[in-house]
Amino acid sequence: MTYFVEYIVNLTIMKDIHIREAVESDLETLLQFEQALIEAERPFDPTIRNGPLHYYDLKEYIANKEAKVVVAVVNGHIVSSGFGIAKKARTYLDHAHYAYLGFMYTLPEYRGMGINGKIVEALTNWARRKGLWEVRLTVYQDNTPAITAYEKVGFTKHIIEMRIPLDKHEL
Repeated sequence: MTYFVEYIVNLTIMKDIHIREAVESDLETLLQFEQALIEAERPFDPTIRNGPLHYYDLKEYIANKEAKVVVAVVNGHIVSSGFGIAKKARTYLDHAHYAYLGFMYTLPEYRGMGINGKIVEALTNWARRKGLWEVRLTVYQDNTPAITAYEKVGFTKHIIEMRIPLDKHEL
């Protein structure tokens, strides 16, 4: 596909995108997104155990008044998701609470179209309405596409978490 045709297709999709709050009937799709997200992150994190698992209690987040789960819909189909949740900040920071963003997932065929930016915009607007003036998220340092997407919408690198695995069998 030529750049011009791809641009027109992306423009058409962006015109038809709708960001809305997730509802419980979205749960089946959101659980599929969660598994796709976990599989995408496994290569970046050798500590994620094998087999089925869940990062989030999405049903609880949808019902929680301190959280906001949003989805992007194109032609009646959910193509992207994200959530924000109010968290208590560390006591030494200049803010008592902040918004933590997670569950940022976009179907591969819809990536690079700015949909993630619209999800982030909806969640940062929610954070402002909640009186939260700090927004954070975590991303694996080798996940360059995700870092690039977050930098496009204004996030900056802040802290690096480091780890050292110890041999379990030495104990």
